[in-house]
Amino acid sequence: MENQYHFFAVDLGATSGRTIVGVLENGKISLEELTRFDNNLIQTGGHFYWDIYALYHEVIKGLKLVAQRQIPIQSIGIDTWGVDFVLIAEDKALLRNPISYRDPHTFGMMEKYFEECMDKKKVYDITGIQFMNFNSLFQLYAMRSNHDAALAQAESILFVPDCLSYMLTGKKVCEYTIASTSQLLDPRTKDLDPELLASVGVSREMFGKMVNPSTVIGCLTDEVQSMVGLGAVPVVAVAGHDTASAVAAVPARDEHFAYLSSGTWSLMGIETREAIISKQSYDYNFTNEGGIEGTTRFLKNICGMWLYERCRKEWTDAPKSHAELQAEAMKVKPFQCVINPDDQMFANPPSMVKAICDYCEQTGQHVPSGYAEVCRCIFDSLALRYRQVFSWLKEFADFEISTLHVIGGGSLNEYLDQFTANATGVDVLAGPQECTAIGNIMLQAKACGVVGDVWEMRRIIADSVSMKRFSPQDTELWEKAYQRYLEVTAG
Repeated sequence: MENQYHFFAVDLGATSGRTIVGVLENGKISLEELTRFDNNLIQTGGHFYWDIYALYHEVIKGLKLVAQRQIPIQSIGIDTWGVDFVLIAEDKALLRNPISYRDPHTFGMMEKYFEECMDKKKVYDITGIQFMNFNSLFQLYAMRSNHDAALAQAESILFVPDCLSYMLTGKKVCEYTIASTSQLLDPRTKDLDPELLASVGVSREMFGKMVNPSTVIGCLTDEVQSMVGLGAVPVVAVAGHDTASAVAAVPARDEHFAYLSSGTWSLMGIETREAIISKQSYDYNFTNEGGIEGTTRFLKNICGMWLYERCRKEWTDAPKSHAELQAEAMKVKPFQCVINPDDQMFANPPSMVKAICDYCEQTGQHVPSGYAEVCRCIFDSLALRYRQVFSWLKEFADFEISTLHVIGGGSLNEYLDQFTANATGVDVLAGPQECTAIGNIMLQAKACGVVGDVWEMRRIIADSVSMKRFSPQDTELWEKAYQRYLEVTAG
């Protein structure tokens, strides 16, 4: 790979988005952020909507900048959050802005669906997807139940990244990784399940052709070319789900790894060739989401730095600097108190600090006092929760897990990285932080023929980014703490 290749990535999260140019040259990848923007919810008429037109405008804005700077991009790729979708009319127009997964119209609908449509266990047996009330299945059921006018008129349903690609190309597809978040897809058949679709009154024909990551969807329409000042640039279906693009960028050297995508929320999992759908995976509430090259991302959602971020907003006497605050926490005696980060009382309490103190009091533990003790409690508890989920992963994996790759923004937290190594008993490799954008770009490079398979992608990434290794320490101390954690959280 001697030549220089440029790729345009759109990375959209639930609060903000970015456009990025990635450059591949001489076996290395580098990134440049072009634009950054807010992704704002619109509240009107009793619902919360995403502004799909504003997001499209930001994509166009980024492409205009590419044209102005005469960057010779090979292709365009878009990744977003999961589950949400856009309804398209018979005349090819968008019927309205898409309802957000944060909208309360799905509250109580999951339970109602199980009563009226299909047994809960059967839904899991078909999809292998963990249950969340905002999954696309329950959104569609809520819309049908509420006689949604847009759904009644819809000819097509496109998930958010597929809709933005449609707005650029005029071509409708259903990208596999984003479709897998919907709880409508059977990972065995690799397609949407007809019985589940029928249960919410939609048909397979309403969704586009199923495509895998690194598939060229089409080229920019004449209209878009004229607007932005570019030629017929191809648009590629990358791993449309942002976590799938992130996992594609794990810089692993072999298959013996687990990953922890660490941020406000943490996702810990393994790559498998087949979905793991069993009574045990159901009981542990693991999910099977689509990966690249036919793999499954077998993972579990864990509350991540949400606890810490919420507490920081409450602390008035804590240092503003993360480094200073965390350094103070490290002076505190460890394991004075532990919590289950995934306990329902931490979902969205009025005061996170009070919720943590209440949990410790209710479980007969030392009640933390001051920001340093609360912070230490959070970090200790997250690492021990990671140990618990990691131990479950080892039960499911048909290979030895020798390394845990921590990727995403949370990989910069070196204290938690070290604690995670101590708790799990395996080496932790931290980085890269920009994994989602890197995965998006590398999947475009694969579509372009610049790289071969995922392992070549990962070799390039490993050679391009700096990672830090954390080896287990104080093993006996952490083992005792873990046994206490299991006792405290058993109830």
